[in-house]
Amino acid sequence: MKLGAFSISLAVKDIKASKAFYETLGFSVFAGDLEKNYLIMKNEESLVGLFQGMFENNILTFNPGWDQSANSLENFDDVRDIQAQLKSKDITFASEIDAADSGPASFVVLDPDGNAILVDQHV
Repeated sequence: MKLGAFSISLAVKDIKASKAFYETLGFSVFAGDLEKNYLIMKNEESLVGLFQGMFENNILTFNPGWDQSANSLENFDDVRDIQAQLKSKDITFASEIDAADSGPASFVVLDPDGNAILVDQHV
């Protein structure tokens, strides 16, 4: 199962303070919009998403179809195929996608400790 690019999406209280903090760790803005209260910060192959006021808890994020630089991959496991594989293993979903659709889609599963895992395909 190829889950694609990995990042952590952090629910932050003050995006400007978080941006400054991660810049001291060597991260720089890779994508996002400070005025819309979200930034994707990158340090080499590590990605950290900063999101103010968008969700309550931190989220582990996988992006099938993307590499760590958000470049589209030719070969990847479609999010619907990943969902079907997980369903066959009796994984419980917090949100699902319609298997008949195509293109961008996402689903969420919770790990045994309640941590959200977002599988979010953009292609």
